[in-house]
Amino acid sequence: KHNTYYNINRFQTKEKDWKMNHLEIEYKTLLTKNEYQQLLPLFSKIKATKQINYYIDTADFSIRDAKMALRIRTFETRAELTLKIPQQVGNMEYNQFLTLEESHTFINTCVLPEGKIRTLLTQAAINLEKLKILGSLTTIRYEKETTIGLMALDENHYFDKTDYELELEVTDAEIGKEQFNHFLQAHHIHYKYAKPKVARFAQNL
Repeated sequence: KHNTYYNINRFQTKEKDWKMNHLEIEYKTLLTKNEYQQLLPLFSKIKATKQINYYIDTADFSIRDAKMALRIRTFETRAELTLKIPQQVGNMEYNQFLTLEESHTFINTCVLPEGKIRTLLTQAAINLEKLKILGSLTTIRYEKETTIGLMALDENHYFDKTDYELELEVTDAEIGKEQFNHFLQAHHIHYKYAKPKVARFAQNL
């Protein structure tokens, strides 16, 4: 059996902090370039989106050492600030909507906007005056709903590296795992464990 990767993320929001509780069950595998190109025709009617993740910490990695992760993700017309805090199962994700202007201001100044994320980092004794952008990872994503869940095909660029991955978000962990493995087998793709993007980025700092 594949030791398939999955995580469960719950996130809360309020006003400018997006307000919803969401249980995310996600399976993913790294792909070779050939496997990625083999799957591309399945997304032929989907327009690719570009998203850039900017990862944030202090010079001494106090956020990482507190077992948290902070990023800004920018899209074509909007952005979001995300703080991930591990739970007994999965991660609690706190997401705060930003305009592109607000995101550019933060990227240039590293001054966190007011909101739940700033409060949580302060409570964790993170020195907000020492925040810095560690770098960025750019993803070209094809995403669509399928009969087995929300599927995303990603091409990722960071530093001098490019990697490829397939993600599947499902509503039932056991059924989703079985269907994900069946999909891989049907397309002759060997499962390859995929660390989270932030972890792969950090390995190359």
